[in-house]
Amino acid sequence: MSPAPVPLSERLLDIRRIYHERDIERFARAREVLERFPDAERIEVLSHQAIPGLHGNPGAVEDWVRTKQEVLVLGEKKSLTARRNGRSADWIAPSTANGCAMACVYCYVPRRKGYANPITVFANIEAVLGYLERHAGRQGVKPEPNQCDPVDWVYDLGENSDCSADALVSDNVRDLVDLFARLPHAKASFATKLVNRDLLTWDPRGGTRVRFSLMPEGPSRTVDVRTSKVAERIAAMDDFVEAGYEVHVNLSPVIVHEDWLAEWGELLEQVADGTSARTRAQLAAEIIFLTHNEGLHEVNLGWHPRAEDLLWRPDLQETKQSHSGQVNVRYRSGWKGRWVRQLTDLVAEKLPECRVRYAF
Repeated sequence: MSPAPVPLSERLLDIRRIYHERDIERFARAREVLERFPDAERIEVLSHQAIPGLHGNPGAVEDWVRTKQEVLVLGEKKSLTARRNGRSADWIAPSTANGCAMACVYCYVPRRKGYANPITVFANIEAVLGYLERHAGRQGVKPEPNQCDPVDWVYDLGENSDCSADALVSDNVRDLVDLFARLPHAKASFATKLVNRDLLTWDPRGGTRVRFSLMPEGPSRTVDVRTSKVAERIAAMDDFVEAGYEVHVNLSPVIVHEDWLAEWGELLEQVADGTSARTRAQLAAEIIFLTHNEGLHEVNLGWHPRAEDLLWRPDLQETKQSHSGQVNVRYRSGWKGRWVRQLTDLVAEKLPECRVRYAF
């Protein structure tokens, strides 16, 4: 007899240490999380944003994946603001989590907080829900369609985390899905690289857009560390549509190498062949080419240097200084424009039902 499959939460997480801000148990959500991991060591810290030995510690690079598996942080989200976006969403919602249990090599979040950056859960969920309900209520009816959505104001929930992974730790994401299921004129949205089928038991009622991030299987095996296989993400799309979610795709990051366009053609054919007519009819895509970072490149060399053979291509890339002063690299402007057109043309050919919301 085959052994029972290991639950997703146990495959990704083995929480042994929980760093928490002082008096965090005044929040019911924090108490729930602590009860979920009763055997974990509890360590009080002054702030979830700067934990000695965890954030900004170059010596932690060798334990990059172990840290994501074994460490959790509990804090309070003190600044509640919805930022204008206008690209993927109309608004970036206040975070209810930060960091991730997965370890995608190109992820920008470690650039900001420093090194492995495991999941931080913000325990004051009631304050976030109340803020979002009031904010959405003030917007009223959307006056005209835009690339975010033709009808609803769209709020991105997972700018600095993956909501499918966050849902393994707390009920914050479920509370948000429930909220947007009943809010008029507003829709939640998040991108994910993890198939968490627990979300299929919820009742989103069309109020949440799930954007499955896809890239060709070959590069994904190298750079999408600890994520669901791309084929598994594609196979889940019909189920999420049937469960009441809107399903889009993030074709990202697009990593250019010698055979990149042929690989993307194969991927688009897999989506076309692996989804229903109903799913394809409501499908839309965001296309985002890779932006990398000099500091993250150096960190990755300490734990996953093979991935940098794909990500760090000075022969194809140029530098650009970010607003924060960091040195980022992106594909050379003249070449990148041509590559964007090639990929959008390929989407039109291989997956004609799927409109491209934006590409850069």
